[in-house]
Amino acid sequence: MFVSSVFRSRKISVLAAFLTLLLVASLVAQKTSKPSPPKYDLHTEAKIKGTIEEVKLPPKGSEKEIVHLLVKSGTDSVDVYLCPKSFFDDMGMDFSKGDEITLTVSKVKQGEAELLLAREVVKGNNTFVLRDAKGDPVWN
Repeated sequence: MFVSSVFRSRKISVLAAFLTLLLVASLVAQKTSKPSPPKYDLHTEAKIKGTIEEVKLPPKGSEKEIVHLLVKSGTDSVDVYLCPKSFFDDMGMDFSKGDEITLTVSKVKQGEAELLLAREVVKGNNTFVLRDAKGDPVWN
């Protein structure tokens, strides 16, 4: 009888330890999971010609944050997501208000918001490729 109760006690201890480990692992996973960045969708790809109204750069020290362009296309103004600031600088991109550009973009949903993600930007004779033919970022 003593052996049986020791065995049962050990089983309960092992089960309790396993459940505790499982609970801790799920809590850690919840804390460390970040929202995934929006995915480029080739099915919604379009070309836009327009004039830059504003270049939106992230604050100093935030080089991993995304550079945006506010572009006037016809009567619409659209906010276009380009790439991280560090990649923007590495590519030597230089955009100013009034620049005429052509963009290849994808319209995607992130939660409730609709975003335009750029795959390519053409300014004069310069073509900046931000994503490959599949829409995957080239800066990763």
